[in-house]
Amino acid sequence: MKKSILTLAIAAFLIGSVVTSCKPNTEKEQAAQDSVDSAKVAVTEAEEDLDEAKRTATAEEWQEFKDSTDAKIEENNAKIAELKLKIKKTGNDIDKAYQRNIDTIEQKNKNLKAKMDSYKNDANSDWQSFKREFNHDMDELGQSLKDFTVNNKN
Repeated sequence: MKKSILTLAIAAFLIGSVVTSCKPNTEKEQAAQDSVDSAKVAVTEAEEDLDEAKRTATAEEWQEFKDSTDAKIEENNAKIAELKLKIKKTGNDIDKAYQRNIDTIEQKNKNLKAKMDSYKNDANSDWQSFKREFNHDMDELGQSLKDFTVNNKN
């Protein structure tokens, strides 16, 4: 009988140990889940802060780019006006072809100005692609003006 009481006591002790040891694991799991949730919130907030920082930097970069391209467009307008004056002074027949070329260059310059004015600097736009394409177009226009003045002097 002593043996069965002792076995029953040991069994009760083991069952009690198992039951009480499961409870802290549940609490540990809950604490771990809370940590994971707070970490997710922190990551989301950090991503939002990073996006905001990128937008701010892009806005500053956008304004600087816009100012520099506006200056280039105005410089191109001045060169075009100068070319028009030179053509009016000479009065040659070949000047009609030059006038058409100047008109084409002037239209390209106006198109670049319109493209710059219509660009929306927001999260949905591809800033790097726009910048690369716009610079390429601006360089081509600048080269056209340069080539035209070289040909016009001959």
